[in-house]
Amino acid sequence: MAMSTRLAKSLSKLIFPVILLIVAALAAASVWLTYRTAHPDAVKYLVTPEKYAQLSSRGSQVTDETWTNKDGSTSRGWLLRGIENAPAVVLFHKYGADRSYILNLGVKLNESTNFTVLMPDLRAHGENAPVKNSSFGGCEAEDAISAVEFIRNLKTPNQITLVGKDVGVYGIELGASAALNAAAIDKTIKALVLDSVPENSDALVTDAVSRRFPFASSITTRLAKVGTFLYFFDGCYKRDPSCETAKKIDGRSILLLAGLDAPDFQESTTKLSKCFASGNKIESKTDLSPSGVGIINASIDQSEAYDRRIIDFFRNNLGN
Repeated sequence: MAMSTRLAKSLSKLIFPVILLIVAALAAASVWLTYRTAHPDAVKYLVTPEKYAQLSSRGSQVTDETWTNKDGSTSRGWLLRGIENAPAVVLFHKYGADRSYILNLGVKLNESTNFTVLMPDLRAHGENAPVKNSSFGGCEAEDAISAVEFIRNLKTPNQITLVGKDVGVYGIELGASAALNAAAIDKTIKALVLDSVPENSDALVTDAVSRRFPFASSITTRLAKVGTFLYFFDGCYKRDPSCETAKKIDGRSILLLAGLDAPDFQESTTKLSKCFASGNKIESKTDLSPSGVGIINASIDQSEAYDRRIIDFFRNNLGN
């Protein structure tokens, strides 16, 4: 009996360090995956306003602006001023993209409506990003509110407030999550276009990890989701479902978009349409091919049709 007890103790002394090492390795791997995903690869802008000016005179009117977020960090964006007292729209890109992906839409929107248009880089996106860490929609929502405040405080050369009372927001995927969360807090946002809205931040992480680390993605995505609890323990990572956020929004005009090119987000966006209160005016088009997620690879005709749908929606629902 004594020998059995000693043997058990000896085995436990051997096995426990191994188990501890495995747990530590898994924890380290989960944090590393989250860290890598929260830091998208830095890429050059697809197009700059200077280059775009060769196609449209509005491109030469784009200015590069910066402002301070609620947490003291800095955001930046391209700004196209509209006419005095006209509405404004803020455009938010998807994860892994940057403001150059929405420059064409922003210029077209400004040309067609004379609205003021702001195109920010989300956290950790764009060349030499001032904030290096994405939070998959949490801090981005606070940043979106700061962007709306910035655009509301714009002045004309005569120090008259430039933007009228109506503001709209547009976002794809990560940008849609930020726009949705911002609208739930800022009741002055009147119109929303949300393309491919994730079910929650975990869904964003899952999609980003599976694209970035496709090998054994079923394992890496689970590890990364666990890693968010450790990596964002003192941050602003939000786990609230988009549906719960949508229930806080009332009295707005909302256009929901999604498509076959992002089936997971197509499903979550379709479900989201049932979450908004009855006081909202909801339009939905969730069978696009492609959605805004893949619009960069679309034909000219497809891109034109997509942009026209968004421009017409904002024209019809802002300033009326």
